[in-house]
Amino acid sequence: MKIATWNVNSIRARLPRVLAWLERAKPDVACIQETKVEDEAFPRAEILAAGYRAAIFGQKTYNGVALLSREEPADVVRGLPGDGPEDQKRLIAATFGGVRIVNVYVPNGESTDSDKFSFKLRWLEKLRDFLATGCNVSKPLVLCGDFNIAPEDRDVHDPEKWRDQVLCHPKERAALAEICNVGLKDAQRLLSQEGKLYTWWDYRGGAFPRGFGLRIDLHLVSRPLEPKVEAVEIDVTERKGAQPSDHAPVILRLR
Repeated sequence: MKIATWNVNSIRARLPRVLAWLERAKPDVACIQETKVEDEAFPRAEILAAGYRAAIFGQKTYNGVALLSREEPADVVRGLPGDGPEDQKRLIAATFGGVRIVNVYVPNGESTDSDKFSFKLRWLEKLRDFLATGCNVSKPLVLCGDFNIAPEDRDVHDPEKWRDQVLCHPKERAALAEICNVGLKDAQRLLSQEGKLYTWWDYRGGAFPRGFGLRIDLHLVSRPLEPKVEAVEIDVTERKGAQPSDHAPVILRLR
């Protein structure tokens, strides 16, 4: 089973790339973030023509998540418990082939002294509670998406430059660790301990060709899936060429 995560930074702006990538990579499930479009304007017909169903949870201009899959999703959940119609669209979950997949777009946080950073920490706490009480992590489960957190210094091209900054702050790293403590492991780290495995590169300053990246797009797996993790591949091809997203797709392969 191939489960991909990709922050596309606007599904409509990146649609030709997404369709070509689906044909090339052939994921069973693609977890998409930052669709930036309301549900009625989502390019469902184009996705269906590519052989994929779409479970969507969209928002105009900002946020938005989607699950693109070859099979029909089961038990779809949109949003965190207690969310209302005006809350940001950042989580969608469904079951595919006996695997529960939770797709998240964690808030960026903007800066560590901002209200947005406090919101990020509160959102992560709500996510942890949802996993602990609303999901069964004793069964096969994958939590994936754009976490907007580099878990450790080895996930950052210049740890000193990023020290105590948003995406690398100890408080958000601690919040991510609390989520893992529910019963999840970083799939990438089950296979490799090396650094320089980046998934995001700023558009500014030539960050991608200079290798100035961070690993912030993750797959966290429950214990039953740990022995089934075969590979985690960062598809850097999609960060190249014309009008790329600032993120690369990351593909988890399960035996």
